[in-house]
Amino acid sequence: MICNQFRNWCLSEPQRNAFFMGGRHYTYGDFAARVECQIQLLRHQFTDDQLIGVLAHDDLDTYASIFAVWFVGKTFVPIGPTNPFERNEMIIRLAGVGVLLTSRPDDCAGLDALSSAGRLRLVATAGLDAASGEELSPPELVSPTANAYVLFTSGSTGVPKGVPITFGALDAFLVAFDALGYEVTREDRVLQMFDLTFDLSLMSYCVPLTKGACVYTVPPNAIKYLAIYELLDEQKLTVALMVPSILAHLRQFFGEIRLDSLRTSLFCGEALLDGLVTEWARCVPNARIDNVYGPTEATIFCLAYTWTKDPARKTANGVVCIGRPMAQMTVVILGDGDRTVSPGEKGELCLAGPQLTYGYWKNPERNQLAFVDVAGIRYYRTGDLCSADADGDVMYHGRIDHQVKVQGFRVELGEIEHHVREITGLKHVAAVAASDPSGTTTIHLFLEGREDACSDPIPALRSKLAAYMVPSRTVYLSTLPLNVNGKIDRPELVRIVQRARSE
Repeated sequence: MICNQFRNWCLSEPQRNAFFMGGRHYTYGDFAARVECQIQLLRHQFTDDQLIGVLAHDDLDTYASIFAVWFVGKTFVPIGPTNPFERNEMIIRLAGVGVLLTSRPDDCAGLDALSSAGRLRLVATAGLDAASGEELSPPELVSPTANAYVLFTSGSTGVPKGVPITFGALDAFLVAFDALGYEVTREDRVLQMFDLTFDLSLMSYCVPLTKGACVYTVPPNAIKYLAIYELLDEQKLTVALMVPSILAHLRQFFGEIRLDSLRTSLFCGEALLDGLVTEWARCVPNARIDNVYGPTEATIFCLAYTWTKDPARKTANGVVCIGRPMAQMTVVILGDGDRTVSPGEKGELCLAGPQLTYGYWKNPERNQLAFVDVAGIRYYRTGDLCSADADGDVMYHGRIDHQVKVQGFRVELGEIEHHVREITGLKHVAAVAASDPSGTTTIHLFLEGREDACSDPIPALRSKLAAYMVPSRTVYLSTLPLNVNGKIDRPELVRIVQRARSE
């Protein structure tokens, strides 16, 4: 569905703007020509490779790589160009990627070493010559069960988890998105603020490119929140999906911000604070504001709640309700013993429906833990502590495990701790996430021992983890606090962080 809808716009209105990046517009015709070049490349040179790595730079050729991979019925695996080599090498090995498309062969995050060793074929995509007047090829027919992409998220053992999403699941998301009534049209200008390794990026370019709209990307080296505001203001954007932490950064300017053009303002990836969005609403007087929710495993997002100025709007502990399931998706909240809880009772939110992944990539052990059968329906355990009211609206209360969201990215604190133990040799370490009053979440690392007996592991972590996973501070304690069960008292560690902030 996605390829055919996109191709229709390329053929019918090639002069229409498809992208704005680097200060200039590119038309659907411009983009289609680059997609077609890569389609021919993949069809003639890489017929035996099903999973195709794409080095995720912010440029037109990289987006063209994604669509070319889909047009030939293959699966794309985004690789972060700013990630440490060790992490990218692990993802490439776990996925079995043998081909990596890159628009910048001179900036390959060290992966040229794998090419030199014969373990990876690096393929430059910029500057490919398009045949004059060549029309964008029709896409291959693919099964809805074929994988559209595989994203690798943080894993508690130190090994990233692969999440495969099928073409059927992606199509189901697009249908469910339309059913929410946002009515994105060819006249819309849509923000794309996300790294291409983050699944929220898919909504930000897939939806507009199937509607004939224009995608506005954020320059990778800019101060993100300022660049987002400049695009919203100067380019009169009409649709924007953002992580709530962007609002926390922009809050100091709320008195000066007025975005009359913004018609749809969506938030996802972190808890949305009601007080913050109340202030934001004054900046976007014509916008519908929705809080949307969903893990990577359920294809971008799958619950939605429309925020209103009505004092009776739904919140829990100051966090905006995450709403009800989108079309064809279902939820159940399970308590102890996997029993279904009553309205208002807290438990683990579980998801089912056509947007759901069929399971983790080559990880049957993880699948056994992550999925549960309820009344003959297969559900995914989100790990989120939630409750539902009598109307079926879901409230978010936090995590039931040690997984957190930082800058919209999902982080397993256990993965950080795993690497810290390997670096330091210490057994008693703990990483905790703490939010400041503005809602910004940062990671703090606690080590049991003397500071002079163990060097700070943070510099070494920068070579192993993505930047958003690296703790902002290391704290040394003679003994880590324990709870009554003899486990590390993580809430007390968070209180230590909060007390330090208030001093």
